[in-house]
Amino acid sequence: MYIEELELKDYRNYHELNVSFENNVNVILGENAQGKTNVMESIFVLGMAKSHRTSNDKDLIRWDSDYAKIKGRLQKINGSVPLELIISKKGKKAKFNHIEQQKLSRYVGNMNVVMFAPEDLHLVKGSPQVRRRFIDMEIGQVSPVYLYDMSQFQKILQQRNNYLKQLQIKKQSDLTFLQVLTDQYIEVAVRVIKKRFEFIQMLEEWAKPIHSGISRGLETLSIQYKPSIEVSEDTDWSKMVTVFEEKIHLLQQREIDRGVSLIGPHRDEIVFFVNGRDVQTFGSQGQQRTTALSVKLAEIDLIYSEINEYPILLLDDVLSELDDYRQSHLLNTIKGKIQTFVTTTTIDGIDHQTLREATTFNVRSGVMERVK
Repeated sequence: MYIEELELKDYRNYHELNVSFENNVNVILGENAQGKTNVMESIFVLGMAKSHRTSNDKDLIRWDSDYAKIKGRLQKINGSVPLELIISKKGKKAKFNHIEQQKLSRYVGNMNVVMFAPEDLHLVKGSPQVRRRFIDMEIGQVSPVYLYDMSQFQKILQQRNNYLKQLQIKKQSDLTFLQVLTDQYIEVAVRVIKKRFEFIQMLEEWAKPIHSGISRGLETLSIQYKPSIEVSEDTDWSKMVTVFEEKIHLLQQREIDRGVSLIGPHRDEIVFFVNGRDVQTFGSQGQQRTTALSVKLAEIDLIYSEINEYPILLLDDVLSELDDYRQSHLLNTIKGKIQTFVTTTTIDGIDHQTLREATTFNVRSGVMERVK
């Protein structure tokens, strides 16, 4: 798939933008704070219905405007389809093929995107929350059911935490209602955990050979999903529910004392190992970067294996963060295979045929013009 046209209205620093793209590598050049990343972010938001930079949708609306609009024309195997996302202070409206989608979970997944930005290099060494967010967004692209389950989990988690706080401050005392919430909580949590196990297994399968190639065969990557309960990918459904019930029963008084749910998908972790050693703790910066790059490139193949189309790749200011060898490996991987957007202040010093043959745009003060 590839995006043919992009139209912005009152998005970030763009009052209006209407631009066409080629199904190859599109390089967006410009100094910092001119709007390069805003274009990149708008493509991501059009696909994912959320930003990778902010959790506050109001940040996406141009100053002094009531709403922001992103429109795109997407070319897929089955033909060309329009997408539209309107972001206002009241919420979001999404249209696919001119039809408004009642739930965002039904909209997300129509346009698949993989973003690789400097902050993604912190995927390995950052907090567990960064890694949870990463897998949630990636699974959500290929599984609308997972998006729905995660949405349900967040709602029940909030309800359960609110009730635990009420018990903590003695405003409530009914443990029967806590049990009702806990039963609902466990059921949806197990669905999320099961899907995460499945996803991590697939991600490792795709990332392993990529990592081996980048490390010239010297390193072996493995990825482990660590839930907050003692289960594995081989644990069946009923056993997982039982383990969850037993642990949550043991923790009940502590949860009431603290007013918060202490186990569940919101507490889980993903660990990367290189040659059997935890990369976050023992890996060099180079190993951490190779791991992050391998995982991001694996996403591309994983999505293709699930939907039979390549996603759109967004490389936001990341080339300058990679050494020449990793740059070359990345550019060789994408060459002629996937529509790619690259933002950078300059391509000087990056000698690669992929960039020499790319379509180039200049951005200055919220105005974007095609150069070649």
